Amino acid sequence: MSAVLRFLTSRWGPAITGAVVGVLAPVLVYLGNPGNMGLCVACFTRDIAGALGLHQAAAVQYIRPEIIGLLLGAFAAAWLFREFRPRTGSAPLVRFFLGMFAMLGALVFLGCPWRAFLRLGGGDWSALFGILGLIVGIVVGILFLRKGFSLGRNRTGPKALGFVMPVMMLALLALLVFQPMFGRDADGNPAGPIFQSVTGPGSQYAPLLIALGVGLLIGFLAQRSRFCTVGAIRDSILLRDYRLLWGVVAVVIAAVITNALLGQFNPGFEGQPVAHNHILWNIGGMVVAGLAFTLAGGCPGRQLFLAGEGDADAGVFILGMLVGAGVAHTYSMASSPAGPGAFGPAVVITGLIVLTVIGLTMREPRG
Repeated sequence: MSAVLRFLTSRWGPAITGAVVGVLAPVLVYLGNPGNMGLCVACFTRDIAGALGLHQAAAVQYIRPEIIGLLLGAFAAAWLFREFRPRTGSAPLVRFFLGMFAMLGALVFLGCPWRAFLRLGGGDWSALFGILGLIVGIVVGILFLRKGFSLGRNRTGPKALGFVMPVMMLALLALLVFQPMFGRDADGNPAGPIFQSVTGPGSQYAPLLIALGVGLLIGFLAQRSRFCTVGAIRDSILLRDYRLLWGVVAVVIAAVITNALLGQFNPGFEGQPVAHNHILWNIGGMVVAGLAFTLAGGCPGRQLFLAGEGDADAGVFILGMLVGAGVAHTYSMASSPAGPGAFGPAVVITGLIVLTVIGLTMREPRG
């Protein structure tokens, strides 16, 4: 066992984690999750936002146990290997807005970087445009990094601070299990505090214990291997370090093979689940998301793993994503299979402007 754990921290660790993601995500689809959405951190965070009443899009409301598992799995690994280090203090307000715009961009594309590669592994060729946009966003982020962009250095925080996000995940798990309700309104609709879809993607989910177990396993592996889809592309370009990139390659290869074995591989542009073919906005949405994730220091999965290690700044980013999901669906910014929302293009343009200002103006204070 110790040899396996040491192997995870070797140069092959990300590839192992990526292969596990590429296998288990299609399995979750087979067991009930939406098509090509076995593990999408942005989409699943959006569903949680809806379940908590942060938006009223009835088709996407469900507390996804995979998100809970990803963070708690990382927490368990960090605690076990003495890497649980509560820390905070690095431009939290900016990180909050980075999380918001990362989510807004991802919901224009209909997926985070994880889902972009999993969509490709399911045969969805429109994911290629999203991946192109992701790479462009990361490249722009790298240019800002080379010009001195920095959110500053965080500092050690009290131990209790590191438990905030794990406790929040346990609270979500309790809400998912017990489904408390305040009753129903005059029309007979649930009045919360927890909402759940009866149709649409939010009504499609794998069995709770299996979904939670998959999240725990991947969170544990990813914390040890430092798996990050955005970091993979960033490090390949900036440092010529391809260790993380092998993890992304493994995701796609394993997903293609697993989907084929399960009869879920459906190559083409048309008829893909929870996806649209508007090329410009597929690219644009992921340019915004890729840039926001790069400026924040990692993909949405990596933010969950960092929060599990006690990083409160990553926790603020995740809260920004939750609020961003509420904003996207409340103000018609999120896309649907029919195409971008009414204000989706506007939020892409706004996001590019805001993120450019952040990229050009944020510098670590001197002296």
